[in-house]
Amino acid sequence: MPDGILERAGTSDHPITVESAAGRVTLKAGETVLAQSDKALILREGNYPPVYYMPKDSVTEGSLTQVEKTTHCPYKGDATYWDFALPDDRSADAAVWSYETPIPGMASIQGHIAFYADRLGASFDPVAV
Repeated sequence: MPDGILERAGTSDHPITVESAAGRVTLKAGETVLAQSDKALILREGNYPPVYYMPKDSVTEGSLTQVEKTTHCPYKGDATYWDFALPDDRSADAAVWSYETPIPGMASIQGHIAFYADRLGASFDPVAV
């Protein structure tokens, strides 16, 4: 696909694209690295801001605990949610999500997680644009 796009999905009114992020993506809370990867993806969906999806192994082992919460997106499938154990012994509830079995056309996000950075008190470098 052109322009570095790995997948296209959605509809003409609600387009979705997935592309490889250029370079290293880091999620930090203050000076603490929460996740880092050279294999991050950027998902662009409709009018929403772009979202980084990072490989699950980009976070420290033991940081994620799966919770009962699930949601459904007609364009990506069923989302699974995770609590994130922060280094200061706090837990950010349902601050991470993934599509464990995404619908056809979204296979590239399988094995990746996305973050509610505001719930983690964190920010991405670089900012997804």
